[in-house]
Amino acid sequence: MISPHIHVPYEKIGDHIDFILRNKLNLEIYFNSDSLDSVAPEAIRSLRDALDYKPSLSFHAPFMDLCPGAVDSGIRAVTTARFNQTLDIAEILKPGCIVFHSGYEKWKYALQTDLWLRKSIETWRPLNERAQGIGTKIAVENIFEDEPTNLKLLMDEMASGNFGICFDAGHCNLFSSIPFEKWLETLTPHIIELHLHDNDKSSDQHLPVGDGDIDFATLFAAVKGRECVYTIEAHSPEDVLKSMGRLKAFGL
Repeated sequence: MISPHIHVPYEKIGDHIDFILRNKLNLEIYFNSDSLDSVAPEAIRSLRDALDYKPSLSFHAPFMDLCPGAVDSGIRAVTTARFNQTLDIAEILKPGCIVFHSGYEKWKYALQTDLWLRKSIETWRPLNERAQGIGTKIAVENIFEDEPTNLKLLMDEMASGNFGICFDAGHCNLFSSIPFEKWLETLTPHIIELHLHDNDKSSDQHLPVGDGDIDFATLFAAVKGRECVYTIEAHSPEDVLKSMGRLKAFGL
């Protein structure tokens, strides 16, 4: 049986700490820019001590306004600085994986995937080297991509066992222009984390697994036997428990 990670913003941990401790949850902790500006190393060490059942941890890095493949060197510098702040925290909590957004939008780059790729590599290579030294992997998440070519190109160019894909089933269901199976055929060899939430294609609803129309049976069959983190992205404790129950129904 898997032990899924539960996505929780850093600033919300205090609100849900009793639920977290009672259920001994593994966590994916999201650090947004505000939390990076305010958090102190002492607070991170206190959190580590509070999680005394030694959960498996992963992180979600900040993403608003950031772009690791930006053409503007100043934007890339700010992005890299934010990402390195996340790695500073990783030095203390030692997550197994950190999820980052790709920043790719095909219309913004005028379909010049090669331009995005060149600039992305300048960002990712030193960050991946640092992450590997900490003992944490980097997982790049699909967001607005309507097909997976850019992500496959990034994986091939990086060619690192420490660098992979976080496959977000909800984003794929909402934005894809090609069949679900084609995404899995292309990216499964690189998947090291799954983001699990559901929708009915009307918006990024983050429903419990099984409350929308995503074909989770096909997804789980595709990644069967792979070592990857299963992360539930729910918006309430009730939806967390519902999704955990649904995963068990899939035999996970």
